[in-house]
Amino acid sequence: MKAPSNPKIDKAIFQTIFIDHWDFFKKSHPKYDSPQYDVPVQKMLGCGKESGGYSEYGCVYCGGDFLRIGFSCKSCFCLSCSKLYVDEFVAQVSRMLHPGVVYRHVVLTIPEQLRQVFYNVRNNGELLSAMMKCGHECLEDVVSTVLRRELKIGTIVVVQTHGRSGHYNPHLHIIMTSGGIKEDIASWFDLRYFKYETIHKKWQYHLFCMVKSWFDTPEINELVDELWKKYPKGLVANVSKGNVPEGGYGLARYLAKYVASPPIAVRRIIDYDGQKVTYWYNDHKTKAKKVETVTVDVFIGRMVQHIMLKGFQRVRYYGLQATKTFKKWADVISKGIQAIGRVIKGTYKIIRVKKYRERYIELSSRDPLLCSYCGNEMILWAIWHPKYGMLYDEYENIKAGKYTTPVINGVEARDRGSECSVWPSPGGIQLSLFTL
Repeated sequence: MKAPSNPKIDKAIFQTIFIDHWDFFKKSHPKYDSPQYDVPVQKMLGCGKESGGYSEYGCVYCGGDFLRIGFSCKSCFCLSCSKLYVDEFVAQVSRMLHPGVVYRHVVLTIPEQLRQVFYNVRNNGELLSAMMKCGHECLEDVVSTVLRRELKIGTIVVVQTHGRSGHYNPHLHIIMTSGGIKEDIASWFDLRYFKYETIHKKWQYHLFCMVKSWFDTPEINELVDELWKKYPKGLVANVSKGNVPEGGYGLARYLAKYVASPPIAVRRIIDYDGQKVTYWYNDHKTKAKKVETVTVDVFIGRMVQHIMLKGFQRVRYYGLQATKTFKKWADVISKGIQAIGRVIKGTYKIIRVKKYRERYIELSSRDPLLCSYCGNEMILWAIWHPKYGMLYDEYENIKAGKYTTPVINGVEARDRGSECSVWPSPGGIQLSLFTL
């Protein structure tokens, strides 16, 4: 079934909704009137606007064109910046993959009855941190149990708090090594086929023990005991069919799809009439696309509830993937894989984050930094920040004498005609100025 869409919906519709109703929402819900929520929202609202800072480019060949590029907010809450956020995440993760190692994608969820429990303490990042560590320990236990020896595995754990409909539904996306190292003998053991039911029971055990220990209250202990009886086969844990794609671009698409998406995409918003928002999502139970219309108050609430505390690390590396010991384990893993006869074909491709200019060209097939009059490349002329003021000013550099005027045949260049040049230090380029 094709997803419903409205071609008339503007890309800035998400910002418009918050511009119209954010202040009223804070008055109606005082708990959201705090820097934790207001700062990211204000950044999103100022994304790409000159008032939030800008870089200015000008043509020094004909002087006929200049361009101001507003700073982006670089927030995962901003739908305009979500693509950049995803690319930065993928670039980061692609540097942390061991050559020759096969990876699996696992999703660990929590029972519906625990979602409200997690929601009530969502402003305390310690519970989600404990959940992320618990996910790693669970999978390490699974691998050690299946291979019948105590092994150290590697995981990249990402926590998401939103479900497809926007409701609060914390769960973990984990990229795990399909195997582990037995530390005392520095040997690698491959994880091949195993019964996925093992993960269901192990995750139930580790999660319930963590929740009981973290809260340590009679009410929570009673709830967890009831959940043990309600889910005798364990909790839902999805394991991807096959392995995580090898190489760069396949891996990039894979990770972006599963672990770094914002609460909602612009294309999913069908209509906004000033009071209500209509959007669609893929329903987990029916496997069909579901259209839902909610009040603006409900929509904003579903979005901002997923804003985490400043500094909270949504992506964490454990075991063989830990950043501090990554190089140490890289050598051990390489020798261990070669010892079992597997050929290491090559490294995972590092994904480079694209700059503004590259993104613009990719989307519009036009270079934004080429002068629209003479076709030459414009240079960086100024950088302004609302807090720190003018950080860079090429005109001030010229006035301060940063560029010297050369003498040709005993005559200074500025006396040889109306056209003059800015001559930078050795190794730079000559910039001719006509209209300064």
